[in-house]
Amino acid sequence: MKRKLIFAAIMLMVLATPMFAQTADTAASADNWRRGLAYIAMGIASGLCGIGQGKAVASATEAMARNPGAQAGIRFALILGLVLIESLGLYTLVITFIAR
Repeated sequence: MKRKLIFAAIMLMVLATPMFAQTADTAASADNWRRGLAYIAMGIASGLCGIGQGKAVASATEAMARNPGAQAGIRFALILGLVLIESLGLYTLVITFIAR
């Protein structure tokens, strides 16, 4: 597990290097940092949204299998939860566009 995290951190640094190698101007450099961090935040938010949606769907299907009579209420709560989880990703996407 530790090797995977180290490998992921090294790959993130290697892939992000060309983004910061454009100019030596301090204003442009700060802009590149802001843009790079916005893209990293979008990646983290998307990954966490995927994990959250997977857990929500798994829990909802398990709950529907245990109590078939409550399917309507569970389905409503599932859809509402998925909408709120997806809104996190969309808000981060908007922030990414603003940061450019």
